[in-house]
Amino acid sequence: MTTELDCRKLDCPAPVLQLKELLEKQTTPSLAVLVDNEAAWQNVHRFLAYQGYAVAMERQGMDYRVLATRTAGAGGVGLAEEAPVAVRQRQSGQKKILVLVSTDKMGHGDDGLGGKLLLNFLKTLKEMRPELWRLVFINSGVTLTAAGAETVPILQGLVSEGVSILVCGACLTHYHLLDKKEVGETTNMLDIVTSMQLADSVITV
Repeated sequence: MTTELDCRKLDCPAPVLQLKELLEKQTTPSLAVLVDNEAAWQNVHRFLAYQGYAVAMERQGMDYRVLATRTAGAGGVGLAEEAPVAVRQRQSGQKKILVLVSTDKMGHGDDGLGGKLLLNFLKTLKEMRPELWRLVFINSGVTLTAAGAETVPILQGLVSEGVSILVCGACLTHYHLLDKKEVGETTNMLDIVTSMQLADSVITV
């Protein structure tokens, strides 16, 4: 029997929180989750895939119906999965640094200068290796992950080295950039908070 969950008209991270609560209470082999925006669909998909579900999506008018079937050997409920670099860090006892990017510029004063400073900051982040674990982009910081941004190749380079990048889905939706994101995984506030909890150090820009 398929368990139905209606998460329409819920702001981030409510759909994932409701889903997490459901899975903590019961073992559910088959799920159907209804959401009404693409950011929620991506967040629910990512969460369910990490729980060991095979996930598909179908459109129902303006809504998204997420269909999930639990696969054999799936683990328990968890969030903010570790990127390969984080696994190596944990195994070697290395510190995990999270960088929270909440803006498209660095510092206050001249915005043009601030944009250049942030670009240089991101270019220089590789010097934190091997302790650099994850970058999280929120608010106007998400514009740095979208098509046409000078920062995209820099971030793609970090990903190729095993660094995890999470991008706030609600923020992408606000800036009309959800379909223009070119690097990182769409995420929600629950994953962001969990990531901050897992990190040994959080640097905020």
